[in-house]
Amino acid sequence: MFDPFARSETSLFCVMDEEGRVLREDAMPPLEDGEVRDAYRRMLFARTADALSVSFQRQGRMFTYPPNLGQEAIAGAFGRVMRKEDWLVPAFRELGAWIQKGARMRDIFKLWMGIEEGNRMSDAPRMLPPAVPIASQCLHAAGIGKAMRYRKEDSVVFAFVGDGGTSSGDFHEALNFAAVWDAPVVFVIQNNQYAISVPLRLQTRARRLADKAEGFGMTGLQVDGNDFFALSTVALAARQRALEAGPVLIEALTYRRGAHTTSDDPSKYRTAEEEQAWEVKDPLRRLRLYLESRRLWGEEAEQALLDTFRQEIEQEFLIAEAHPPCTP
Repeated sequence: MFDPFARSETSLFCVMDEEGRVLREDAMPPLEDGEVRDAYRRMLFARTADALSVSFQRQGRMFTYPPNLGQEAIAGAFGRVMRKEDWLVPAFRELGAWIQKGARMRDIFKLWMGIEEGNRMSDAPRMLPPAVPIASQCLHAAGIGKAMRYRKEDSVVFAFVGDGGTSSGDFHEALNFAAVWDAPVVFVIQNNQYAISVPLRLQTRARRLADKAEGFGMTGLQVDGNDFFALSTVALAARQRALEAGPVLIEALTYRRGAHTTSDDPSKYRTAEEEQAWEVKDPLRRLRLYLESRRLWGEEAEQALLDTFRQEIEQEFLIAEAHPPCTP
């Protein structure tokens, strides 16, 4: 298959432009039209669940919540590639990947309600609970990867971290150990430009976060994190490379369109002009334009789906909300 790691490492890997036009047919992932439609539906579901989660928090029915708006393509693409035997080691902004791994919305809602039972994600095999301490989950991913290599398992660990996490000691220790142990781990940096209010330029002098891979002797690649097709191609190649040659570092360049959490006010540290510039790069918008250009999607179908999604998500929330209160 097409190998994005064999291409130049000096530029951002992308497959389609901001208007949903395919720029590189040779780099398209092996997906049928129906699979692309399904991927868009899943991303749309994640966005709907995310928006409702913010609404539930604002109503006082849920505690602090980290919005996913603008980053759905990363979770959507890697979520599709993950297999049942693979491990998912999340941070806290990969809602679409959790769902594709099998997590139920009722459990996700319990998690953000402070109900410890929600951490179990019992229907999501080989998924660790979300990790709010920055980059601590990267060490867990390296250890799991070492164990799988020792047991000769044909499986991979997918570990997520934010751009701020790359400034943490845990991140660097995890990459070093994973490389030394030849562990099959795909580390995915969701570079959304801000670590809460700290812009990327104030936490690193590296030209690209993907370049940090070189210091640990592993392969690194920067990909357009709002381009579902590019992400899908990279995710497939990264999984195979991790199985064959050890850890891989992926930097997915994206933008957090919402707040860091519902306790945050991004207007304090970024401009409306910057937000508008990234809005046209929105991953759902781009994939929808692609589907519409091929007459595979329409506004009427989307509205009907949204109504169905809202009903399903609200029902899951009511189930979570009916859970008995936790006692000390």
